[in-house]
Amino acid sequence: MTVALLARARPAQPAAAPRVLARGAGAGLLLALVATVVWSGSFVATRDMADSVPPVQAVFWRWVIALLAVAPPAARQAWRQRHLIRRHFGYVALAALFGVCLYNTLVHQAGLTTSASHMGMIMAASPVIMALFSRLGGEHLGARHTVGMLVAALGVLLLVGRGSLASDLTAGDLWMFAAALSFASYSALLRRKPAEIGALAFLFTTFALGALMLLPAYGVSLAVQGGFEPGPGTVGPLLYVGVFSSAVAFFAWNKAITLIGAARAGVVYL
Repeated sequence: MTVALLARARPAQPAAAPRVLARGAGAGLLLALVATVVWSGSFVATRDMADSVPPVQAVFWRWVIALLAVAPPAARQAWRQRHLIRRHFGYVALAALFGVCLYNTLVHQAGLTTSASHMGMIMAASPVIMALFSRLGGEHLGARHTVGMLVAALGVLLLVGRGSLASDLTAGDLWMFAAALSFASYSALLRRKPAEIGALAFLFTTFALGALMLLPAYGVSLAVQGGFEPGPGTVGPLLYVGVFSSAVAFFAWNKAITLIGAARAGVVYL
């Protein structure tokens, strides 16, 4: 009788799988949206302090603040998984280089010579690069998805160029395109994150490694440019980009990539 009951119950199990997948996809899209909304404000904060805080110093303190923000829940997990992090150190260091060190330094450098609106529009082109990297990595992209990405990229170029594809880009615009490439590379790497490394441990480790990578450049900036004066116009934006744009948004984005992949998360970013 027990065997018969189990046999009758089995056909109902596959029906639950689509619902689980749908919930995971919905959560992934929501997390990608949260990260995107938070990051849209970071471009304004970055531009606001561009004239008072040297880019490297702004990025360094951004990650120090982010590291302190995630430390209470994440440091213990990172310590417990230190042997896993050591085993995959090359991968974790590469993610820290592209996502923490290079991407944000390029964004803050771009803020010196371009507007927040241009920064946001150019970063909207990064999903096209994410989709390309995902395709090269074996992820299937439908025709409508591909066409939509290309149309969006063309729209970004027209907006930045004020209706022309032959516009003169500023140095800040070029820095921002480099930032978009770095962010897309980071997002593509996230898809290959070892599953055994916890999300918080990964976040804490990449933040710590990114801050360490920035330390020599931070020292040079202090020696050459001098420090900045803390005040409402500097501390407020730094707290926003450190706590929200880094700790909160990166956690949400990393989780979104795990659930739905870089290409689909990139659609939300557009």
